[in-house]
Amino acid sequence: MSRIKLVLWVGFVGLTGLWLLAASGVFAVPHVFALRAFMLQYTGLLAFAMMSVAMILSLRLRWVERRLDGLDKAYRLHKWLGIGGLVLSITHWLWVEGPKWAVGMGLVERPERGQRPPIEDPVAAFLASYRGVAEGVGEWAFYAAVALIAVALVRMIPYGVFRKLHRLLAPIYLALAFHTVILTDFSYWSQPVGVVLAVLLVGGSVAAVISILGRIGAARRIPGQITELIGYPGVRSLEKLITLAPGWSGHQPGQFAFVTSDPREGPHPYTIASAWEPENRRIKFVAKALGDHTSELGKRLAVGQSVVVEGPYGCFTFEDDCPVQIWIGGGIGITPFIGAMEARARQGWGADKQVHLFHATAEIDDIALDKIRAAAAEAGVTLHLAISPRDGLLTGDRIRTAVPDWRKASIWFCGPEGFGQAIRQDMVAQGWPAARFHQELFQMR
Repeated sequence: MSRIKLVLWVGFVGLTGLWLLAASGVFAVPHVFALRAFMLQYTGLLAFAMMSVAMILSLRLRWVERRLDGLDKAYRLHKWLGIGGLVLSITHWLWVEGPKWAVGMGLVERPERGQRPPIEDPVAAFLASYRGVAEGVGEWAFYAAVALIAVALVRMIPYGVFRKLHRLLAPIYLALAFHTVILTDFSYWSQPVGVVLAVLLVGGSVAAVISILGRIGAARRIPGQITELIGYPGVRSLEKLITLAPGWSGHQPGQFAFVTSDPREGPHPYTIASAWEPENRRIKFVAKALGDHTSELGKRLAVGQSVVVEGPYGCFTFEDDCPVQIWIGGGIGITPFIGAMEARARQGWGADKQVHLFHATAEIDDIALDKIRAAAAEAGVTLHLAISPRDGLLTGDRIRTAVPDWRKASIWFCGPEGFGQAIRQDMVAQGWPAARFHQELFQMR
């Protein structure tokens, strides 16, 4: 989490600094309309930069994922950039309209506007000739973008509807790119801020075109067929075993993939709950009925059905130098640890580490729990069950009591975000280093 916060703030402060180098006159503005001209450039620049980076992050690029510590973190940054772009776009619009309102209410006077000098640079003159069109396009694109970003933040809207509407942001971005190219102060393009803006504009536009064509993640898609379905009604979960066609690159324990079972619904992310064995090419997912899509999986899926699996993604791969690891799976967050135990038992993965697995759950399915117990025994993992109606909530104190060497341990957590943060804060308060806490932010919207 700290890494993506650093990227966000370094980008914000860095771009602000580059803009100030190009717009030093902002410190000597004579009136509000002169300030308005500067602030339109500044807010427009930042809003478009955030949208550009968000658009690039949507491509699910491997090198970006590695540098941001996982696609889950990249998507969290994508969300923050969307919110930031929304706030700055509204601020930009208020700088367009606000001074006009102030004039209408008699709060300020509009300065006399002299005749504009002729534009000698042919490129600048060409861009200026489209100014009116760019203003109109930008205004309507702004209204559409605000509406769509707001929709994306309303979690009550079904995922299928959200996905279809969210894809409309790509063509809207291209409209805003046209607006930005035409209306950005021409002097900026020959300065560092213009170079950065041009790079973001090209990268974002390419990403938008890829999105419009439906090619995001296309190179990592492998067809497959559902070969087994097992329901666990006590925990409202469904286990899917899929046999993949040749081409899957393999995966590490803890990674996830996008699965498309209905092209109209699109891909959904699921943690991989199995080790990879190339000789049988089988991969397992466990989904819990948490939303509109997952609640209907038992009715929509059937053995023999064709699916498409895209991945693998994620850096929640248990890689560290600690001799002891504490795994915490809250509810359906147990799934990455199921795959890790299978890899440990069958392939000797992580055999040099002492592992304690805490499974915290409010629901019980005896068959599912028996499978977890058997997997832990086979993998040499010490299992601690925390069934909240019976045992109360899992706390840092209970973890420290159960794991004598907790000071040497790293913690790998997958489950409700607030639960994870509570455990982290409790452990850090006891002098345990926060850098050893790894949390999967498994929310893609």
